Amino acid sequence: MADRELTPREQRFCEEYLVDLSQANAAHRAGYSKNGARQTGYNLMQRPAVCAEINRLMAERSERVRVTADEVLNELTAVMRADASEIAEIWRCCCRYCWGAGHAYQFKTLRELEDARRRHAIDLKRARAAKVPKAALPVFDESGGVGFNANREPCPDCPECEGYGFERVRLRDTRTLVGDAKRLFDGVKQTKEGVETKVRDRTKAAELIGRHLGMFNDKLELTRPKVRVKDLTGRRKVDNAGTK
Repeated sequence: MADRELTPREQRFCEEYLVDLSQANAAHRAGYSKNGARQTGYNLMQRPAVCAEINRLMAERSERVRVTADEVLNELTAVMRADASEIAEIWRCCCRYCWGAGHAYQFKTLRELEDARRRHAIDLKRARAAKVPKAALPVFDESGGVGFNANREPCPDCPECEGYGFERVRLRDTRTLVGDAKRLFDGVKQTKEGVETKVRDRTKAAELIGRHLGMFNDKLELTRPKVRVKDLTGRRKVDNAGTK
């Protein structure tokens, strides 16, 4: 018997299937019961009319946007293989005491050192005007020298940070992103804590590639197990039908 025409709900299933190529999700969005959506979707995909309509819709969409299957797979593959560290990294960097002489506080430049000297002189003057005891007067220590490099690794012998340094988030200038990293990048979001970098879902991309290539099988086949009974009594009985 020829396959009958599609009902409105079955037509909706075909349209929803193109969204994520998921039989269960398409069935649920089309209005079928959520509990049986997986089985319903599978049953619908066994109908030639449903498959023919999905193929027609895919061909229509492909013609409309002029995108080939190879182009889609290339885009998804680029996202799946992209290295997120090309967009954002966490560095563990040294503290100000790690590489200073004698593990004393290290200044970055001579200008920073001169600014610190001037501030200390002002603080010392105010403390003396307030008749602060000599033992409590602020002391300026410049023995650590200059040359602090914030990107340098922590010193394992540093008594201040104990070799752990501190975490520093490094965000790549998105104008310089190329290749797969550029495809992975999905914009930024301003939050109370600062700038949040958004990336596309690599796991989802891998899943879609797998579905397009037929790597996943959603069918669950159950077979009746074979049971062998061994007679340990030493007796064998035969019923009237001759079954042992």
